[in-house]
Amino acid sequence: MGVGNDRGQATVELAVVFPAVIIVAVIAMNALGFFGACAEFDRVARQTAVAYGAAPDAGQGSAQVRALLEEELQTAFDAPHLSVAVTVESTTLGLECYRAQLRYAPTLFGLGLRSEVFGVSLPPLLHETTMVVDCYAPGVVIR
Repeated sequence: MGVGNDRGQATVELAVVFPAVIIVAVIAMNALGFFGACAEFDRVARQTAVAYGAAPDAGQGSAQVRALLEEELQTAFDAPHLSVAVTVESTTLGLECYRAQLRYAPTLFGLGLRSEVFGVSLPPLLHETTMVVDCYAPGVVIR
């Protein structure tokens, strides 16, 4: 073999670079998926909080409205790697504060990833949005 003989060099370079390219692609796909889910979640969570929370049905309390919000969001974000939780708390002025949380578990191009690798925990990504609404109370006049 003489100087300048570089047969097979491209194959070796590909073998070295390919795993890094796959890792970067997985991270990029998960980042884009998470940011897209967050944007849609913010919009849908606020719309449903205003729709259900501001004008509850007769006899519905904040617990029933919270359950409706969670059910609606779970239906909208029905994917194995997404989960939704909603909490509600009353404020001093009679307003209701709804907190909706989205959990995003990273995937391998749509396939589920393990939640632990070599003893290191891989927690899901969390996103939370808050909406404070004034619940309609029939017969109450605000001055």
